[in-house]
Amino acid sequence: MSSYRNSDVRPPIMQGAPPALVPPRGEWDRPPWNRWSFQNIRQILPTVEVWRGAGPARVLPRAERDLDGLTIPAIESGAATLAGLLDETYTDGFLVLHDGRIVYERYFNGMTPRSLHLSQSVAKSVTAAAVGVLAGRGQFDVNAPVTHYIPELDVTAYRGALVQHLLDMTTGVAFDETYTNPYSDMGQLDVAAGWKPAPAGTDPTFRWPRHVFEQILGLDRIVRRHGERFDYRSIETEVLGFCMERAMGMRLADIISETVWAPMGAEESASFTVDAAGSALADGGFNACLRDYARIGLLYLENGGGILPPAWVEATRSGNHAIFGAPYTDTLPQGAYRNKWWIEDPRGRAIYARGVFGQMIYVNWDYRMVAVKLSSWPDFLNPRFARQTQAALHSIGRHLR
Repeated sequence: MSSYRNSDVRPPIMQGAPPALVPPRGEWDRPPWNRWSFQNIRQILPTVEVWRGAGPARVLPRAERDLDGLTIPAIESGAATLAGLLDETYTDGFLVLHDGRIVYERYFNGMTPRSLHLSQSVAKSVTAAAVGVLAGRGQFDVNAPVTHYIPELDVTAYRGALVQHLLDMTTGVAFDETYTNPYSDMGQLDVAAGWKPAPAGTDPTFRWPRHVFEQILGLDRIVRRHGERFDYRSIETEVLGFCMERAMGMRLADIISETVWAPMGAEESASFTVDAAGSALADGGFNACLRDYARIGLLYLENGGGILPPAWVEATRSGNHAIFGAPYTDTLPQGAYRNKWWIEDPRGRAIYARGVFGQMIYVNWDYRMVAVKLSSWPDFLNPRFARQTQAALHSIGRHLR
């Protein structure tokens, strides 16, 4: 069954008692099932709460603008209005903040303001925000060797790597990020994280990792010197999460709650998926509501918002563009990567948190704008959708400025 846009008739996935259309266990994140599953992770996988705390939610004032008909550039082909783009790109939720006020907020595909939506690799950026808080308190040293926190990794390819290398994805550790190959390192991470069962008909002699830390302990091949080049590898964020847990003597979900989620005035408690050892999936298992993703963006836009150190925000906007190359330049031709955020270019230094299947937080200081897009694309990666969305964000920013 193919996927469906918001303007199409929705198939009755998980409707009825009992439901007739149930996502297959090994395909829940693929189309069309992801159009339902990304908003219903707690019905599919074990999760742990990221508590919002007992305090009030940060108020987001409203100054609404009708942007549905805003003209946006058509990249290659596609929609020429914002409303058309949101339909074309399988949007579940879209929100724009300007000067801290909600100017545009839309929900589709059954999503509501309280729905928790899987963020995929936006989780990396949320995890890094907690690192910034801990580093600012002097409780975590990003310049320390990884083995300072996890001595067991001295026998792996992480020997000699620094925590900052994990933050910037510049270790030289070999890790195959191929999403469509179940036997790649990324495919094995899906199994280790509890997201997927081992593929049917798998080689009985193949040893699948039982949990994420066991997979990390098996990474023993290095392909270049640490710090030499940016190369996107999700496992780096898992190693980072374990370093934080060792430093703090706490599980990651509690660290995120205490350092970021409660202090920023989150509206809803969030959640992480967990593996068989109860470890939160730092690289992609985070779920939250649309407005709370926007509050994360506001922390950066507001120079830390009294929670993140301003120096951390500045460092996050100051990546090394010289070590950023193909294939990442396909969507960010002048980009860089720093502290788990993508940098748009060296001039405006706007930043993105990005996840597969169309998740995004965008922070632009020139426009005084934060935008969040939560999606359920049919594809892991779609460069045309990414470029069209980026062009739309600039059209919105220029319109509001």
